[in-house]
Amino acid sequence: MKLHNGLSPNGLRVTVFLAEKGLEIPVVPVDILGGEPRREPFLSLNPLGEVPVLELDDGSVLTESVAICRYIEGLFPDPPLFGMGAKGQAVVEMWNRRLEQRVHGPLSDVARHEFAFFKERGPQFADFARARRSDYRAALGWLDREMSDGRSFVAGDAFSVADITGMAMLLLAHFVPVVLPEELKAVKRWESAMKARPSWPKLPQ
Repeated sequence: MKLHNGLSPNGLRVTVFLAEKGLEIPVVPVDILGGEPRREPFLSLNPLGEVPVLELDDGSVLTESVAICRYIEGLFPDPPLFGMGAKGQAVVEMWNRRLEQRVHGPLSDVARHEFAFFKERGPQFADFARARRSDYRAALGWLDREMSDGRSFVAGDAFSVADITGMAMLLLAHFVPVVLPEELKAVKRWESAMKARPSWPKLPQ
């Protein structure tokens, strides 16, 4: 199998997931800023024009970052990044959804309505972007309160896909840009730990 991927929040999810598993698979670089996902032959792989795409040996493809990660988890279960046991898996799923919808979601909306790159996607509304910035700050405050119990990772004591979703948010925050407030002690501690992991990518300045 081979991975068609480029530097993006969702692309990072799969890149980090593979690194945390200690796996290497062939990668076909995709020039996102150059518009490659919006042209053939990429559109034949994913008509939505989005990375990542995992092309399997039988010619079929998987898209959507979490779906790709779940497939890889099924093939290579160790270390378990989706949790262990019924409760552990449910807790990781709960936190992954929370990070995706409550924290990453508002920041994605800011990028969608502020970045010139997304103008071709449809109308951009500055007032909506400002409102979503406020939602993002509120979500960070909520996350800080939740993590003030001293936990090392978003879903508890073990690194999981929920932290990877958080890392995707940190990548997007780098480009928006948005700096996490210093007063959010728990979130800042977690941010430092995530960026210190070997799986965190080297980012352009």
